[in-house]
Amino acid sequence: MNDSSPGEGHVRVVGTAHVSADSVREVEETVREERPDVVAVELDEGRYRQMKGGTPDDIEARDLLRGNTVFQFIAYWMLSYVQSRMGDKFDVKPGADMLAAVETAEDEGLDVALVDRDIQVTIQRFWRRMGTLEKVRMAGDLLFGVADARGVGAVLGIAVGVFLGPLVGLFGGAVGVTDLLLTRTATAAVLGAASAYLLYTAASFSLDGDDAVLAGLGGGAAIGIVAGFGLGLGTGLVSGILGSLGTAIVGSLVIGVLAGVVVGVTAGAVLNAFGLFVPAEGDADYEEFDMAELTDGDVVSAMMEEFRRFSPGGAEALIDERDAYIAHQLVALRQSGRHVVAIVGAGHREGIENYLAHPETLPPMESLVGVAEKDGFPWGKLLGFGVTAVFIAFFVLLAMAGVGNERLLTIFGAWFLINGVFAAALAKVAGARWTSALVGGLVAWMTSINPLLAPGWFTGYVELRHTPVNVGDIGKLNELLSDEETPIVELVGQMFDVPLFKLIMVVAMTNIGSIIASFLFVTYVIPVIASDLGGVAGVANLMFEGARNSADLIWRSLT
Repeated sequence: MNDSSPGEGHVRVVGTAHVSADSVREVEETVREERPDVVAVELDEGRYRQMKGGTPDDIEARDLLRGNTVFQFIAYWMLSYVQSRMGDKFDVKPGADMLAAVETAEDEGLDVALVDRDIQVTIQRFWRRMGTLEKVRMAGDLLFGVADARGVGAVLGIAVGVFLGPLVGLFGGAVGVTDLLLTRTATAAVLGAASAYLLYTAASFSLDGDDAVLAGLGGGAAIGIVAGFGLGLGTGLVSGILGSLGTAIVGSLVIGVLAGVVVGVTAGAVLNAFGLFVPAEGDADYEEFDMAELTDGDVVSAMMEEFRRFSPGGAEALIDERDAYIAHQLVALRQSGRHVVAIVGAGHREGIENYLAHPETLPPMESLVGVAEKDGFPWGKLLGFGVTAVFIAFFVLLAMAGVGNERLLTIFGAWFLINGVFAAALAKVAGARWTSALVGGLVAWMTSINPLLAPGWFTGYVELRHTPVNVGDIGKLNELLSDEETPIVELVGQMFDVPLFKLIMVVAMTNIGSIIASFLFVTYVIPVIASDLGGVAGVANLMFEGARNSADLIWRSLT
């Protein structure tokens, strides 16, 4: 497209596919033939510097761990990985079109303008514009696009089972879950896990990595089911080690997880049987594309067009806002009298050309930068304040019911201890430093009563003081995820060597530990430490009594 007005320059927009070899040749030929004053490229400063071989920007702790930034970065990683896979499929480095534009312009002695919005701003606004349900639907669509439904069902079943387990411990008696069943199940789990580790260690001397893992898991499961659950071997030893409380916790969690997995796998099998789910088989979908179809848009834009049916707000941040931002830059260059060739993803070309033809329709620049405002009612904040209020009311009502300070301190101490132990322990399992894990454990009691906070943020903040993380880690992770030959155990170990992945796992595991501890506190700990108060039911009755006493006190004060 050529635009020109008296006293102004003109702009030609060239739409490319970021993983297309044909696009690289088109860019080089166009720049050499046009010899414009400026070659404008769809890059920001950080991506340009990285593309030129510079050191990627380190990620500041305060930036990475503020609010939902961890999830935003994961979204960025997800998009980067998909683009990388497309580049591998077509044997072209992602972004090769932009690199060709820059290098050709430099060879010809032409100016280069970076006209795209900072990628971190774009991802932040993309994530912020999406509603909670939209994020869940998007994640589900991505999962069902890359995995068999039965596998996805198993993963989701595990997640559901972790929350179902405490309910089994609390209400299992009503559906026939006896103490003997919990003991046998816990024994099977402990015996099976120990056997699996020993068998894997022995098998690794003679079998390849993945085969050794399968041998360990299969043999451990068989030993646990037959010896531990069926014959009851080792029940006394396991019960003695775990105690009655530990046995109940392990047994009910295992039953909950198994139930969740069975339901998930069954649901996945039904979806497959009725043809309601079509898994992606490797890269078969890409075989159907020719380059003309691929040039329908760059990979990120193509993904977001698919997501637009899920989240108009998210697609607006990733596509429409960037069209306007880039158009602002190009209009300014045109008004300065420059002849410009703009190299952008084909998915942006139409929107940019419309703005160039009608610049009066451009939204204000200030509306395209900075933190995006989240639309709709702030349900997250309401939930956070609600959980905090319930926690405070719990202790206030017990005090109003006449429960002594010593008992209240005991309950609070148990809350503090179980949250701290689980959060710190899982953080350490993920590879956190002792100081980082300790900080996460110390604040877990407080953050677990407010969903707007998370102990993992604090653990991650301390971790980042010692281990720098930068956007270059995404490239390393993409290379590892593309490796189909390395055994899974070794591959996971290599991923933990990448600072970004380790940080994400430390943050996630700290939060998971605190969540599990909160469920365990309600379902297992309170019945034990408040047994003389009537357990959970007795504590609930005391809270009602405290509420009545509080209402009477307020009424007397007013009258």
